[in-house]
Amino acid sequence: MKNFYDILQYLKKYEIYIHVGKRLWDIEVAALEVDNLYKAKVLSDQDYQTMKVILAKEHRQEVERTGDNSHYDVNAAQSASH
Repeated sequence: MKNFYDILQYLKKYEIYIHVGKRLWDIEVAALEVDNLYKAKVLSDQDYQTMKVILAKEHRQEVERTGDNSHYDVNAAQSASH
């Protein structure tokens, strides 16, 4: 798994389809879904960590690109879930 697209494709295996309308929101919803899969013991620790790093990077890049930082903090959710 290397990017946000790969994560979206992985989520589709569990019939999780994400399209909220803004890329930033899609990343945030994907982060929540990844958390839920991990809590349900569907994801290994390694896959979970890899996905969270990718999502945090994509989120940071999207905030930098759009200047929109008024939403869910992927990094805070990651540290809060452990």
